[in-house]
Amino acid sequence: MAITAKMVSELRERTGAGMMDCKKVLVETDGDMEKAVELLREKGLAAAAKKAGRVAAEGLVETYISEDGSRGAVAEVNCETDFVAKNEEFIALAKNVAKQAALSSAADVEALLAEKYIADESITVQEAVTALIAKLGENMSVRRFDRFETAGVLSQYIHGGGRIAVMVELDSAKTETAEMVAKELALQVAASNPLFLSRDIVSEDVLNKEREIYRQQALNDGKPEKVVEKMVEGRINKYFKEVCLLEQLWIRDQDFSITKLVEQKSKEQGSDIKVVRFARFEKGEGIEKKEEDFAEEVRKQAGLSK
Repeated sequence: MAITAKMVSELRERTGAGMMDCKKVLVETDGDMEKAVELLREKGLAAAAKKAGRVAAEGLVETYISEDGSRGAVAEVNCETDFVAKNEEFIALAKNVAKQAALSSAADVEALLAEKYIADESITVQEAVTALIAKLGENMSVRRFDRFETAGVLSQYIHGGGRIAVMVELDSAKTETAEMVAKELALQVAASNPLFLSRDIVSEDVLNKEREIYRQQALNDGKPEKVVEKMVEGRINKYFKEVCLLEQLWIRDQDFSITKLVEQKSKEQGSDIKVVRFARFEKGEGIEKKEEDFAEEVRKQAGLSK
């Protein structure tokens, strides 16, 4: 029997199991929906999927750089509690996901999850995640990754035991000087959280929004119209120095901007160093955490909740 996308979608809706798991059991049961549901339950996949509604805002961000330095990745894998984030098997999963992301050609998380798991090719990445959900009893997810491929220099930095992960790419000869610059920039990105590499990639929409905020602030302060525009442009320049990596002041020496640092180190090594891009992942950023009422939870468990 031909397995259609509609059948996969229906089974996924009924059980909450992963798309690839649903398709696989439908093939095994020749499209019998009830048998497919039973099979998912027997495999523990439906039970694990019931946890999928719970907020997973804890976890780890991890990095990986290949031995030859040509490929790298930053990845975030989430779970529900800090306790599980410290579990050795969860840590191993996060490290393997970062390595898989670096070495694969997957364009997005869904494609990565469908690949054979780098640590056990008898299962997919999704199946590895699902098995760990069933074992540790918490919802987990591979949230995102960013892959780097270069003939230049890659450097990574992880801060706070997996709270912040950074990767920086330079277009440069692989010299000790370039390695030092890449390492310093990874620390800079972790500490200063730039939003952009340089001012020329900041969109007009973002700038117009900032200008409007600064303009309103100046007017609210009672500044005359004729000086407001000058004030706004002054604040925009200050904004660039705060959010653009190349314009930030170096955290080790405030007399140097990052641009000045890179220029000086280029002269020292006798060839250009160019900052290509960076990625900075902070664990759980943008995920709305559910506020737990501990007292209410105790009342519910004791059967006292109204």
